[in-house]
Amino acid sequence: MDQDTLELKRDDFGRLRLATGVNAGKAVVPVRSFPISAPGEGIALVDAEGAEQAWIDSLDDLPAHARELIEEELASREFVPEILSIRQVSSYTTPSTWRVQTNRGEAELLLKAEEDIRRLGPNTLLIADGHGIQFLIRNVADMDKASRRLLDHFL
Repeated sequence: MDQDTLELKRDDFGRLRLATGVNAGKAVVPVRSFPISAPGEGIALVDAEGAEQAWIDSLDDLPAHARELIEEELASREFVPEILSIRQVSSYTTPSTWRVQTNRGEAELLLKAEEDIRRLGPNTLLIADGHGIQFLIRNVADMDKASRRLLDHFL
């Protein structure tokens, strides 16, 4: 399916459906191939069985209406708060409770083990909370000095 002609619509139940092509009417869900390193690129539209129905090289190449629907759908499914600063840690050993400021407000996370902090790149970290929530630090270098100092105890 040509992404320039990709048309999507929501049905009466709020599900995203293909509006054109051989699979018109089929419910689809967008799935990012690289959700952290390239969130706007490589997006598959898959059906309920996981079969790919359409491929999107870049969200920027889509018509505005289709791009908005896909971004809304992704936002409703994805919950990865981004840590902006670390306010306090209960202990420099694990398990420890962290008070953090995220792009979604103040939060508390439980770091069970140092292995729950994963490097995704030279400055990008993904932290698995003891309650199953993934927290992202997009760029350690962009954090304030106090936050970096606290983080260094666990890296």
